[in-house]
Amino acid sequence: MPEFLTLAPRGGFRPSALFHPSSVVLVVGEGSAEAPVLARNLAAGGFRGRLMAVGASPDGLEAFPDIAALPVTPDLAVLCLPPEALEAAMTALAARGCHAAMVPGPAPDLAALERRTGMRALGQGSFGIAVPAIGLNATLSHVQPAKGRLALVTQSSAIARAVLDWAAAEAVGFTHVVGIGGNQGQGFAGVLDWLARDPGTGAILLDIRRIKNRRMFISAARAAARTRPVVAIRAGGRLADASGQADAVMEAALRRAGVLRVAGLEDLLSAAETLARVRVSPRPLAGAGDRIAVVTNGVGLGSLASDAALAGGGRLAEIDDDAMAAIAVGLPAGWSGRNPLALAAGSAPRLGEAAAMLAGLPGVDAVVALCAPEPDSDPALVRETLTAAVKASRGAPILVGWPGQATAGSQRARLAEAGVAVFPTPEAAVRGALHLAQDRRNRAAAAELPPRAVLNLAPDRARVARIFATARAADRRELTEEEALSVLAAYGIPTVPGRAVAGPAEAADAAAMLGFPVVLKILSPDIGRKTEVGGVTLGLSSPAAVRVAAEAMAARVAAARPEARLTGFLVQRQAGRVQELRLRLGDDTMFGPWIAFGRGGTAADIDPDEGFDLPPLNLTLAHALIRQTRTARLLDGWRDHPPANVPAIADALVRLSQIAVDFPEIEFFGINPLAADAQGVLALDASLLLRPSGQSSLLAIPPYPAELARSWRGKDGRSVVVRPIRPEDAAAHAEAFRRLTAEDVRYRFFSAMTELGAAQIARMTQIDYDREMAFVAAEHVEGGPDLTVGVSRLIREPGGESGEFAVIVDPSWKGQGLARHLMERLFEWGRLVGMKAIVGQVLATNRPMLGFVRALGFELHISAEDPDIMEARKQL
Repeated sequence: MPEFLTLAPRGGFRPSALFHPSSVVLVVGEGSAEAPVLARNLAAGGFRGRLMAVGASPDGLEAFPDIAALPVTPDLAVLCLPPEALEAAMTALAARGCHAAMVPGPAPDLAALERRTGMRALGQGSFGIAVPAIGLNATLSHVQPAKGRLALVTQSSAIARAVLDWAAAEAVGFTHVVGIGGNQGQGFAGVLDWLARDPGTGAILLDIRRIKNRRMFISAARAAARTRPVVAIRAGGRLADASGQADAVMEAALRRAGVLRVAGLEDLLSAAETLARVRVSPRPLAGAGDRIAVVTNGVGLGSLASDAALAGGGRLAEIDDDAMAAIAVGLPAGWSGRNPLALAAGSAPRLGEAAAMLAGLPGVDAVVALCAPEPDSDPALVRETLTAAVKASRGAPILVGWPGQATAGSQRARLAEAGVAVFPTPEAAVRGALHLAQDRRNRAAAAELPPRAVLNLAPDRARVARIFATARAADRRELTEEEALSVLAAYGIPTVPGRAVAGPAEAADAAAMLGFPVVLKILSPDIGRKTEVGGVTLGLSSPAAVRVAAEAMAARVAAARPEARLTGFLVQRQAGRVQELRLRLGDDTMFGPWIAFGRGGTAADIDPDEGFDLPPLNLTLAHALIRQTRTARLLDGWRDHPPANVPAIADALVRLSQIAVDFPEIEFFGINPLAADAQGVLALDASLLLRPSGQSSLLAIPPYPAELARSWRGKDGRSVVVRPIRPEDAAAHAEAFRRLTAEDVRYRFFSAMTELGAAQIARMTQIDYDREMAFVAAEHVEGGPDLTVGVSRLIREPGGESGEFAVIVDPSWKGQGLARHLMERLFEWGRLVGMKAIVGQVLATNRPMLGFVRALGFELHISAEDPDIMEARKQL
């Protein structure tokens, strides 16, 4: 069956009606300011389908008195109506069978209108939709978008116009321009679902202000980013939260979705220039993928580019003596340097040749070729050689910088028309190379799938549940420090030895038992930052000192906070010379639970240095989180400070992430400080706040469902492990395809394919477990990688109540009952997530499969669209 089929409820909304319509109706009410612009753009776009209008008679559109009078059912309705007239029009259109709309003006509650009428709409305040390949321009744009490989999805009409104006000047075209406006109706997830399956879309630009469904957005963004770059901008992030925390959480969410977040409009346009034109190297990513080689015909330009690369966090590629000797053979006389490599004056026509040689080196991730205008060089020849080098390169991508305007401007325009990523400054070209590196790193991060439960952690969940129950029974949401540290200890995070006591005498006795020196802390459910009221004393070295300090502390705190309830003291062993870190779990309004790492101690809030990510984490992601911060450099040790145990810090982050996965009722959990030294880590202080009773928060990224893995034995005694598919299965998946017979391939894919492309493999092995499930049967091979000998797949339709299945088994495993078992696992998962039906398509000539699905309880019907295909449906 086709791998990328998008299902739709019978008689309901079809995504193609919105994103690739064959007929459009413009419905106009009184006083619409948007209608004249939309009518003009619709008529001028060269739409290949039928254009109709109701309530107006614009040139180029067939006019009709009302919706009932339309001669055909439109795919898409553009509703330029006052808010009070929307529901009646949407109801009338739905009765005619039209279920896709765009609302450029205000709407009272578009989501509620969708539910009541059965329509799906872009808006409110949508900029519109353009599909240049079919001549559709139902937008409020001032220019006609050209056909190309970019897609733009925007909430802001102003940003949309700015991007389209830039694109018109830079010869950049689009597959789709989609304005979702206030994101009340058809939002980012639905648009990204369509673009993820569009083979013509090479890169996607997002203008994001608000996400309404975190799981659906992350899921759709990951699906799109698997096979193409996705770049996002967020206007107003700091306005909404001056601290920058919410903005940092959004960046973390986008990174985990494989989306490249850029800082502003200039960066967005720069990224668009790069991603629309650069052919990314098929070579696997080596390290950070940021090794840049610079070649130029002007030393000064090379120096500027090198500075920009280093200042932007990139690296200059190291070119060894052997590689340089090989390249030198093809260089014109007078060259100098190595990286940057400077050609002699008058050698501009040889830039392309030199760039191509650098691009072929294995230690180079991107090449920046910089052309300074020369008095005696033919710019057309320089342009042609650069274009040829970019097109012919099979190594690292080549980006071109051509500064200047009087003569350089026209050359940049011609290079852009030829599909070359070209920039007006060395710095902009380097920024493009760094965007490529970050995009590849983000998409690698998106393929990391931490499991729901990390098996080697062995936490004591029952102990934590009892601690929470005790707090709830006392009508407390905030745990004591001792309780919070006990939660950490239950998850294997080392905690400082300590005892909670009632008074000064007991504190002195506890200190003597723990050993000196000790730390004394006040205990109060009403005091969050103890140091601010003198509630912490360090370095106490005798029972007498502890008793005196406790008495003084009680008096001091009572004077500073007379309303606070003082319940006693906490006595703890004092850690030695350590680095103080802070780990936090929190909750974001838009993206839910987050996890943070950074500098700890009392300065953490005054001069924060913190990185953010989303749970669940694995060790790879935990190490990447640590590297986001400046603090990471201190962990390597400096002067007389020994290195810290970074693996132990990463392990603590994974354990804290697991707490967030296991207990979604936690609103906030902080460890400050987490002491780190060469031996490991030690939690010295912790605070934990529970949500109000009955509340929880959904993770934006569902964990890998490792708990679904099971062993299964065939009729002949051979065994396999049947488990959800993982990105690491890509090579085994490709090899399994090669073992299939030609008949198996034709029956499964409805075509005579000979190989699965990299994009198809990524699509099949990097799945979102909220949206679909694929079970693989993995056969263990002694001394080698496991073999994939069977796959079953179930893709949920938008809305989630039904889905499309596929199943295939290796020829050597046929007759063992494996296919039935794989299908039964799909039925089980479908019921678990609330699906009502499973459907699929089978070639009418595939008699074995027809008999197989009948035996599983499927009903068969001839497809209304193709008599050679049978549709199979099973109610769950």
